[in-house]
Amino acid sequence: MTNSKSIRLNSGAALLLLSLATSCGGGSSAAQPGSQGGSLGTGSSSSTGSTASAGGAGGQSSIAAGNPVNLGSAKTFVILAESGISTVPTAAVTGNLGVSPAAATFITGFSLSADATNVFSSSQQVTGKVYASDYTPPTPSTLTTAIGDMQTAFTDAAGRAAGVTELGAGNIGGMTIAPGVYKWGTDLLIPTDVTLSGTATDVWIFQIAQKLTMASATKIILAGGALAKNVFWQVSGLVDLGTTAHCEGVVMTKTSVTLRTGSSINGRLFAQTAVNIDGSTVVEPAP
Repeated sequence: MTNSKSIRLNSGAALLLLSLATSCGGGSSAAQPGSQGGSLGTGSSSSTGSTASAGGAGGQSSIAAGNPVNLGSAKTFVILAESGISTVPTAAVTGNLGVSPAAATFITGFSLSADATNVFSSSQQVTGKVYASDYTPPTPSTLTTAIGDMQTAFTDAAGRAAGVTELGAGNIGGMTIAPGVYKWGTDLLIPTDVTLSGTATDVWIFQIAQKLTMASATKIILAGGALAKNVFWQVSGLVDLGTTAHCEGVVMTKTSVTLRTGSSINGRLFAQTAVNIDGSTVVEPAP
C-alpha cells in the first residue's frame, strides 16, 4: 500500500526536473535548416529566374570551389590547342596563340607572317604572338610545358568536389548561379542568358561530362564583381558557342571548341584537340 507522503515527494521531484529542463532550453524547438546549428542544403533551383547555390541555406554556398584552378604557363595563351587552330576571317584575338604538337601549318586562316627569328609569327587578326611546335627554340619546349600545364589544369578542375550535381537536369537557361562546383553527367545546354553572381574572389567550376552548348545570341553575365579569370568550364565533350553568343571564363575541353559566326569570349580557349573560330572575338581576361 503506497502512502500519501511518498506520492507527494515523487510529484515534487518530477516538477523540479521539469522546471530544470525548461530553463535549459529543453522546451525550445529544433534548429531549422539555415539557422545556426541547422542542416546544410545541397543546392537548389526553381524553374524560372532561379538562383542556384553549391550547398548551404539562404542562398549561401556551403561547399566553396576553393582556389582558382592553377593554369601554370598555359595562362600565357588565350588560345592553346594540340591539333590545330582555325579561323574564318575576320576574327579579333587579343592574347597569344599556341599549337603543339601540331605544326604551324595547322594554324589556318590567320595569314601568318613569321618573325625574323622564327620563334613566333604574327597576324593582323591577333593582338599578340602566334607560336607553333616547329618554330625555333625555345618555342617547342615552351609549348610542351604549356600543353602539360593545360592538361594538369583540366585534371585539377575535374577533381574538385561538387556541391551540386545535375542542376536543371542539364539546362541552366535563365538561372543566376552562386559560386561553387557544379557537376553534370550529361550535356549542358544554355538556351538563354545565365548570370554568375559573386565577388572578385569567388570561383565557379563547371564539370561537364559531355557537350557544352550555348544557343545563338545567349550570354554569360558576370554580376557583383565576379571575374572571368575565376570561371572554369571543364568539358569532356565538344564545346559549341552559337552565332553571336558570348561566354565568360576559361574553357578547357578534352576535345574541340567551336565559336560560330560573331560569337565571343572574355576568357581562354584550351582544347586537347582543335579550336575553330568564325569571325569571332577572343579576349584574354583581366589578370
